[in-house]
Amino acid sequence: MAETLEKRTSEINGRLWGARARDWADVQEGQFAAAFHAVLAHAKVGPGTNHLDAGCGAGMAASLSASLGAQVSGLDAAETLLKIARERVPNGDFRQGDLEALPFEDDSFDLVTGFNSFQYAGDAAQALREAGRVTRPGGKIAIMTWGEPAGMEAAGHVAALKPLLPPPPPGAGGPFALSQEASLRAFAEAGGLTPLETVDVDTPWHYPDLETALRGMASSGVAVKAAEHSGEDALMSAMTAFLKPFEKPDGSVTFGARARYLIATV
Repeated sequence: MAETLEKRTSEINGRLWGARARDWADVQEGQFAAAFHAVLAHAKVGPGTNHLDAGCGAGMAASLSASLGAQVSGLDAAETLLKIARERVPNGDFRQGDLEALPFEDDSFDLVTGFNSFQYAGDAAQALREAGRVTRPGGKIAIMTWGEPAGMEAAGHVAALKPLLPPPPPGAGGPFALSQEASLRAFAEAGGLTPLETVDVDTPWHYPDLETALRGMASSGVAVKAAEHSGEDALMSAMTAFLKPFEKPDGSVTFGARARYLIATV
């Protein structure tokens, strides 16, 4: 039964997050680039580092890691995103699959990263156990999530989407469920990991114009789900209402966001 659930979760996430893969890759994925850079620097990624990005999306973080000299691998639910990741990092090893059953050998990686990914697994604790399994002794696991929502401008887009989404499953924590440090540390411990330090990173979102902002923000799996449930027009209307106050005189759109990451070990 668990195996069936995991497969279904992967298929659903792959469809939603891969539906607008090129827009995600070209516009939205880079909005968290500051956090990617921070994690890679914290982990001292360089030549000789074996790095797995679990939930790698279109491969931006993997590409940054490869540019530092790392040997990179990636796993994602969406084959359309993996196609772009392979274009970006031709020497990388990118595979489609479930976070709960990583198709890699034990003790294979010096660093495993999950940039807003582990919490989307059907069984997050099992996904973290798998991350620990493939991490070498002395290696690190980095779990990134949203920063605390209080005072964060980007949190407003979550509020704008909420009325457009179907009711969440019972017990679902929501996008900011791990934003509190205690919750994030407990999340890691539930997966058998030893949490070390947490770090906050400012990741302001910037778009050259409103049209690009709408295209980028509509490319997330959550936005695609909202469009399927309430219609594309409703999604565009809600996103426009959220974005308009952040439009600058030159037409660009900028607002504040924060990420929080936890470094853990096995």
